[in-house]
Amino acid sequence: MADERVVSDIVTKFLLNTCRLCPRITEHGLQAAVMCAAIGTHHPDDDAEADYISLTTGSVAEFYIEPMLPLVSDVDVMWHLSTMLAIPRGHPPPTKLPDEFDNYVRVGEIVDSHLPGYVYLELRYLLSQCIDNDTFKHFSYDNGRHLTIIFTMREEKVSIHGPALCHHHSDTTVPTSDRVFCVRCLSWPSQAADWPTRNSNYDWPDSATVDRVVSNGCDVVQVAHPLCRQDEWMNKYQFRLSFSRAEIVLLNSWMPVQQIVYHMLRVFVKSQLLANIDSNEALSNYHIKTLMMWACELKSSSFWTDDLNLIRICVELLNTLSVWLTDARCPHYFVTSCNLIHNFFDVQLISSQLMSIDEAWLSTWFVNNYIRKCSLLCPDSISGLFNDVSTKIKLQNAVSVVVSWRLSTALKDMWCALQVAEVIIPSNVPTLSLTVRSCACLMRELAKTDTHLAAYFTAVEFLHVAHKILKTGFTNELMDILATVTGQCNSELALSKGSKLMKVVASGSQSNMKFRTIKLSSLTDLNTSELVELLQQSAIQHLTTYRQFEARNFGSVATIVTTDFEALYAYKHGDYQWCLQFSTQNVCTLLYAVYTPKIMTTPEFIQLLDDDIVSLIALTLIVNPKCRNSCYNVIITPMTLSLYLMTQCQLKLHHSVTSLAQTLDYIEVAQRRHTAELTLNQLTLKLTKHKAVTYIEMTMLAFNSL
Repeated sequence: MADERVVSDIVTKFLLNTCRLCPRITEHGLQAAVMCAAIGTHHPDDDAEADYISLTTGSVAEFYIEPMLPLVSDVDVMWHLSTMLAIPRGHPPPTKLPDEFDNYVRVGEIVDSHLPGYVYLELRYLLSQCIDNDTFKHFSYDNGRHLTIIFTMREEKVSIHGPALCHHHSDTTVPTSDRVFCVRCLSWPSQAADWPTRNSNYDWPDSATVDRVVSNGCDVVQVAHPLCRQDEWMNKYQFRLSFSRAEIVLLNSWMPVQQIVYHMLRVFVKSQLLANIDSNEALSNYHIKTLMMWACELKSSSFWTDDLNLIRICVELLNTLSVWLTDARCPHYFVTSCNLIHNFFDVQLISSQLMSIDEAWLSTWFVNNYIRKCSLLCPDSISGLFNDVSTKIKLQNAVSVVVSWRLSTALKDMWCALQVAEVIIPSNVPTLSLTVRSCACLMRELAKTDTHLAAYFTAVEFLHVAHKILKTGFTNELMDILATVTGQCNSELALSKGSKLMKVVASGSQSNMKFRTIKLSSLTDLNTSELVELLQQSAIQHLTTYRQFEARNFGSVATIVTTDFEALYAYKHGDYQWCLQFSTQNVCTLLYAVYTPKIMTTPEFIQLLDDDIVSLIALTLIVNPKCRNSCYNVIITPMTLSLYLMTQCQLKLHHSVTSLAQTLDYIEVAQRRHTAELTLNQLTLKLTKHKAVTYIEMTMLAFNSL
């Protein structure tokens, strides 16, 4: 018995120490932000004025812990129309709506079906916003018809799973996404009327959390009950109440140990219980989430914290789940009359497996199927320790080393996530066809991950607008986008659309950059070249601010210079002496660095680059257009860029052969240290070397001819 407790304690301490509790940037969170913005760029085919409003849901939004094994396998987003609304039956039509809704809104009344939790929508009202104020007046439909949603799948690799459109990307590095269309309901549904007042003996959820949940209302999603899907009419018109907004609030109010237990149960159920079950409705994450929400409400805090043992908690909750499955009864957390178990045969098979689980067995399972997998993420010298864990002491020692490695890599992992953001943002901005709404959406979603990304996104957006101006001229839409960006990020670049007065103010940093103030009395006086220049200046300032943030917070795990973009801008404007000073300092700093940031060569950044590098990028894409599909082919390191700028400045300032020879030595070091997979980076180094060698040879030839 003592030995069994030793192993369960090892598992408990491992999970408590390796699950990071601080929110941080994740690739899935960034992909969700981009997806929300992308949805905001589209409109329904039959209504170009209507907008899609999106919300990140699922694991990305619900978890604030980050275990070693991934929590998230795909990205979940809900989206609704700005012209459609649902209200509980008998409720009066609203007279005020959030700003996200349109001037005209169709209102469907939620009507109960014969199955709890499943409803129909009957069209009842048309809301019209009054011209002189923000209130809405309503018009009744005499004969309300049932509403339905017609899915049109224009994209390849899209399948329907329940209410979700599942998007499978050809790029395996991009996670699968589930997009669920819903109809927004701003009121708490009558089917769950008893939830806010249900007695909670252990103060979870507390009154503030309950109030927040209720104020968020709910949604309805089009999917029929499994028993109704063979009926053609019900399969077309039946909806399900969705409490995703409520679940995000509730799960984020859990103690860390509760989130960890939820993660453990999900991993175990998916890897063990469902491994040989074909039906994906027999048991799912939602059943586990429901089990956890009931447990948090019905069990005291001492259950979770006293004599803390995660294995004990999991075993007890799995026993509860076994009873539910045996009885074929899993009560919905919000609509208690709704039973979430529909397939009696499959759940009985799972229930029989749960009956035999005890702490000793489950502890061993987590060691073999969880901790061992985590060890594979470590260097071989660490994962190799698990080749022999025949005694409890050896197991404890191996686990301790993994925990220590995990703790030591926290800062580096956070910085690596930032690098992913630096790739995802400029890679997606050009393809999003940004509008005011999508731009605001992306900034809002990015702010949930890391507020410092606002400076980086603002810089990319300024460069994006500058690029668009150079191609199509300055438009009212671009002005609106700039106003949105500057309004949300408190940028020093300010635009007043109403008076058609533009004032651009950018202050210099500690470097030689000189920023000006330009006042334009009307759009007809607008000099686009001046505006582009000011946008580029402000972008450089924001990029420099972002680099300073990186250096300040991650300088211990990566070598980060803060003047790479300033050097680039100085060179572009002919200030070769300053550029040479910056670049030389950066080369000396970066030459033997192991980890450094990367610079993307999307159209936004290309406008800042030298013509020779732009030509090199173009030739690369002409030879192989697929190069753009991998970010490794189209990035340049600050080291390579600094060497190129350093060489160019030396050539333009007619430096001596000796100084060029030293630069040539630096280039050869960089070529050896940079991996071959960085295609454009290697080509740029070859070009730089060629320029230096040619200059040296020509100089020596001229000298010998004297």
